[in-house]
Amino acid sequence: MAKKEVKSNKKNKYFFKDFKAEIKKVIWPTPKQLVNSTVAIITMVLVVALIVFVLDLVFETFNEQALTKLQEVVQPVEEQTNTTNETTTEATTEENAQSEDNTTEATETQDGEEANTTDNQAEEAEANE
Repeated sequence: MAKKEVKSNKKNKYFFKDFKAEIKKVIWPTPKQLVNSTVAIITMVLVVALIVFVLDLVFETFNEQALTKLQEVVQPVEEQTNTTNETTTEATTEENAQSEDNTTEATETQDGEEANTTDNQAEEAEANE
C-alpha cells in the first residue's frame, strides 16, 4: 500500500507542476482589452434584448388585432345562431303547450268514459239484482 501512496503523491506533484506551467503559458488580457471585451458583450446583450422586445410588441399587437377581427367574424354567426335557436325554442314551446292541452283533453275524455262505464256497470248490476 505504501507504494501506491508514493505513486499517487508523485502524480499529484507532477499534476500541480504541469498545471502551473500551463498557467504561465496563458496570455492574460490587459485591463484595456478586458474593458473592451466587457463593453462589447454588454452591448450585444442589450441589442439582442431590444430585438426581442420589439418582436414581442409586434407579435402582441398582431395577435390583438387578429383576435379582434376574429371576434367580429364570430359574433354575427353567434347572433344568427341565437336568433335561430330563439325561433326554434319558441316553436318548441308552442308545440309543447299544444301537446299538453291535447294530452289533458284526452285524459279528461278517458276519465269521463271510464266514469260512464263504471256508472253503466253499476246500473246493470242493480238491474240484475
